[in-house]
Order: sequence, then C-alpha cells, then structure tokens
Amino acid sequence: MHILGINAYHADSAACVVRDGALVAAAEEERFRRVKHWAGFPTEAIRYCLAEAGIEVADLDHVAVNRDPRANLFRKVLFSFAKRPSLKLVTDRLRNAARVRNIREILAAELDVVSDELAAEFHNVEHHRAHLASAFLVSPFDRAAVVSVDGFGDFASAMWGIGRGGEIKIQGRIHFPHSLGLFYQAITQFLGFWKYGDEYKVMGLAPYGEPTEMASMRQIVRLLPDGTFELNLDCFRHHAEGVEMVWDGGEPTLGQSFSGAMIDLLGPPRRQNDDITRHHKNVAASLQAMYEEAFFHLLDTVQRRTGETSLCLAGGCGMNSVANGKIFERTNFRDLYVQAAAGDAGGAIGAAYAVWNEVLRKPRVHVMEHAYLGPAFSDERIEAELEAQMAECRDAGCTIRRIDDEDELCRTTAGLIAEGRVVGWFQGRMEWGPRALGNRSILCDPRRADMKEILNRKIKRRESFRPFAPSILREHVADWFETDYDVPFMLQVYRVRPPKRAEIPAVTHVDGSGRLQTVARHQNPRYYGLIEAFRELTGVPIVLNTSFNENEPVVCQPREAIDCFLRTNMDALVLGEHVVGRAD
Repeated sequence: MHILGINAYHADSAACVVRDGALVAAAEEERFRRVKHWAGFPTEAIRYCLAEAGIEVADLDHVAVNRDPRANLFRKVLFSFAKRPSLKLVTDRLRNAARVRNIREILAAELDVVSDELAAEFHNVEHHRAHLASAFLVSPFDRAAVVSVDGFGDFASAMWGIGRGGEIKIQGRIHFPHSLGLFYQAITQFLGFWKYGDEYKVMGLAPYGEPTEMASMRQIVRLLPDGTFELNLDCFRHHAEGVEMVWDGGEPTLGQSFSGAMIDLLGPPRRQNDDITRHHKNVAASLQAMYEEAFFHLLDTVQRRTGETSLCLAGGCGMNSVANGKIFERTNFRDLYVQAAAGDAGGAIGAAYAVWNEVLRKPRVHVMEHAYLGPAFSDERIEAELEAQMAECRDAGCTIRRIDDEDELCRTTAGLIAEGRVVGWFQGRMEWGPRALGNRSILCDPRRADMKEILNRKIKRRESFRPFAPSILREHVADWFETDYDVPFMLQVYRVRPPKRAEIPAVTHVDGSGRLQTVARHQNPRYYGLIEAFRELTGVPIVLNTSFNENEPVVCQPREAIDCFLRTNMDALVLGEHVVGRAD
C-alpha cells in the first residue's frame, strides 16, 4: 500500500511516500525549484517521491494533505461575524481553502493524468493533528505527550494531547488569533528581518543581548492560569486588518504583523539595512526569553495533565533549538523527539501517517532515526557532471581525483579539514528538513577561532552573529557537552562543557552553547568515518557542519554542488568518491 503525503499551498511545500508503513522518500519542493521555502503545489517533490518508490501516480492507494478547511469551522464563522475582517483577508483564505479541497484535480493536472485514473482515496488532515502525527507516529516512543506550536494552520496555533500506540488523543488547542509563532514572527520583522523564516536569525542574535525588555514583552504576551497564553491584540494587525500573504508559488512573503502599539512599547523598528544596536540585541534576547516563558508554561501544564515523561514536539516553533535544549532542565520531561522537518514540510509526513495509523488502523512499523530521504546520484552521474563542467574546473585551477577506498576517502577529507580547508561534502541521499546533516554539508575545522570569519567571507556572506554547528560522534557527547542525549537532527542547543569551549571556538556560541548534531555509525557510516578520521588526526571528535549552499536552498544535485564550489572560494569538493581541489 502506498500513501502520498503533501504539504501544499503553504511555505515549505513538500511531499513524501509511505509504503506499507515505511517512509520511502521525502523532500521539500524548494530543493528542486531552487527558491527558499517555496510555496505552492509540490509537483517536483511528488515526482521524485513516486520515482523513488518505483510507482506511478495511478498506483497510489491514498493521498493525504495536511490541511482540512472544515476544521474549526464554527470558530471561523464566529470570528468573521464578530471581527468583520477585511474582504481581501476573507477572499485570500477562501481561495487557499478551495485549492486544498481540490487536490485530486490539481494532482492530476500537475502530473499530466486524467483525474478519473486516480484510484486513490483523498484525505484532509487538520494542520496541527498532522504536526503531532509527524512527530509521535515516527518516534521511538510507544506513549508520549504530544505538542505542536506554530503560527497558524486551520485556525489554530497550538495543539496538544497524548499519543499511545498508533493513536493520538487531542486534549487542547489554542485558536486564532493567539499564537506564539505569530509573536516571534512579528518581532522578527520589528528587528528588520523580513524574509519568511528569518526567525532563526533572531534566535542566533539573542545571546548577544540581555532580556531588558521583559516588562514590555509581558504586556505583549500574557500567560493564563490554564497553561495557555494570549496575545495583546493591540500590538498586532493579523486579526483585524489582516496580513498580506503570498502562497501561490515561489518564495512566500508576509506583510507587516506588528502594529503601532508595539512600536509604542519597544521604540522605532529597525530598518533592514540599519546597524544592529544594543537595543536590538536586547529586544531579541527578550523575545527569546518571553517565548520560553510561554512555551514552558504550556509544556509544564501538558506534562502534569498527561503524566508522561516523554515528549514529541512539532510545529514551526519546534525549530527553536535553543528552547528545545532547555526542556530537560525546565520541565519534568526526560525524553524528547523532534522530527527532522518539525515545521510545515513535516506535515506531509504527518498527514500520511495519520492515514496509515489512525484512519487505516495499521500498526506502527517505522521509526525515523535519520533524515536521508531525498535524491541520491550514482557515480556515473557524478562523473558525467564533472566531465560536463571540466573546462570550468580547469579554468579555476582545479584538480580531480577519484578515491575508491572509503577509509582513504575519509582520511583524505579529514586531512584537508585539519589543514584549515573549507570542504564541500556531497554524499548519498539528500537530507529531509532544513538542516544539512552530513550529506549536503560544508565542513571545517572547529578548532580555529577565525573559521566563522573565513566561512562568512569565502562562502556564506551572512550576518556575523549567526553560529555554526558541531557534528559530534555520539559516544563522545558526554565528554564535550553538559547534556548527553541523542540529537540526530540538529534541533537542540546544549551547553559546551566550559573546559572544552576554548578547544572548539568555531562552533561554540557566545553564550557557551552549541547546536549539535550527534552522529552514530548506523545512521550515516561515511560521515561517521570522516569525523572518526578527524578525531584520529586531532583528538577532537567534532567537525564544523554548515549547509552546502550560498544564499539559496541546500544543493540537491551534483551540478548544483559543482556550481556552488566554483563560484565561491571553497577549497575542496568531495563529490561521492571524487575529490576536487584548487591549486594553492
């Protein structure tokens, strides 16, 4: 049995295929379209997933989308009567909902088949239920508390409950217009970061400031006795005027979310190209602190009510790795699972598994231990791409050699990294989710204090305050970090042990923390072998890992990796078994 899961007509459009309960393939549309956070219908991701599964669209048994226009319908109607939102706001929402209801026809048209040829049954899964399913139903836990927090989906911003076996029982929701995700987005815009998804930049900026604006923050977000929260709506525009949104295809855009009342509280907003002042850093720190107050207020309540000590977390706010890293110290949860694509892309997986486990009542058979679910490319394809771009490589003074022995390949690459080289590492299947996890990565020496500056100058060309991540061998985590736990998807930040911070300055943030990725041999043997080879050379079981891209989606195909290598000042490219180097 084959189930296609889709996140469509929303940012981070994505698709997956589940075969007999096992996740066969998953990918975001942005990797194929080459536009960050691509919104619209995930045609190319669907084509890839079907090809990876070896089936045609007509072979699908079920199609599930992570939106249900019927969900919370009564509340939507009440809101419309009470608030009388703008006609444009209502029209935009109705147009988006109509497309979600018409997925059968759209799928047929996009894949050039007649809709009558589609034998699949189509399912709409409520947005946050899909989020919860995306975490719990592929987790290693048989029972756990489940929490989803994000901006908005199907007129809700949060949902929680308890997962047992193959079933999730919902215990509560927070409805529109109150949202922690919207709160974080509004102040991200206030700080001059206007692109969709820029919240992670503000999270990286926060440690450079102090939470001096908490009195104002607590006027913007209010904690309620029942464990929930509400926004001071005077500070926002989304509930009254509406916020312009573009989900029709291409890069998603959002209009201004904050109002003049927020400016009265926090002062003039930063313009995009203005310098970042101490006040801006303090606002970022206060934002993160207020988010954590509300987040842990909710988690504490969910933990008490469920009695569970395991937590599955999802939703866009599940990408707040700083808060995730404090869950053990600030709540009574003792185990945590955050799926690799915790945000809206992950809803594709959640929708598929909601059908498999909850609609069809099939047993759970799959645990997502790794995120290597995207396209892979043969050595023949890699050789053909290198040959096609050989003239450009020669013009750039490059040398190319092939190393068939994996141990030698890892030792050679580790040696380059230990010499201070910036190395592009392109291997195996592309990662699912926003993080590069050792198959589409740029790797460097974490021991060099100047490596962040080198990376930003040579390749990334991004804000200097943004940190880089350490990939560490799983068995060495306790020696280097204060929390010893599995973090395969780079979604928790833990403190580096104080004596070790000076040894790995390139991956230690200003507050002594690091957004680590733990690497186990069974999850990624080649990447593990590379880090082990680096440890044998240097005594350090860690490499600096950042995504293989330059202000674009992470590279997917060999040609994109070669192009990125050639147009930047990367020192070497390891493409499968081929090592491309530049002349010194």
